[in-house]
Amino acid sequence: MPAPIHTAKTIDSVVCAVLTVSDSRIPENDESGRLIRQLLAEKNHRIHHYEIVPDEPGRVRERLIATRDDPACQAVLVNGGTGIAARDTTVEAVESLLEKRIDGFGELFRARSFADIGPAAMLSRAVAGVMSRTIVFSMPGSPAAVRLAMEALILPELPHVAYLLSP
Repeated sequence: MPAPIHTAKTIDSVVCAVLTVSDSRIPENDESGRLIRQLLAEKNHRIHHYEIVPDEPGRVRERLIATRDDPACQAVLVNGGTGIAARDTTVEAVESLLEKRIDGFGELFRARSFADIGPAAMLSRAVAGVMSRTIVFSMPGSPAAVRLAMEALILPELPHVAYLLSP
């Protein structure tokens, strides 16, 4: 449950971009991207942009920079590419742009994941942080991981984080 100050100082509707990082997803089978958009809409947040980006660090960085530089967008929710396979480079792309890390996101995500999937949770490199005035949450691409990250961590804090970063 959020602390009282988190419910007092919030933004009602956060404008978000959703990026799915994948070499194999298309809009028709992007279950995780669809789930993120659905959960945001249920909380009255707005989808500014949705895109599937190949698992290539340069392309991911380009999209993150474009979103960061768009004053209409307050948050970027990224899914996919957070594992340890050779093609999993989302974390490196995200981290290269962060001015402030929010280490607690990854720590809490892994702790919560451990209850569901056991020691495999340590392989997740979920990360979050701030680029200028834009919050970035990068989570694994499985629907179960997305649901956990969104419902337990991101959605409860997103309105307060957006408030803190607003001009």
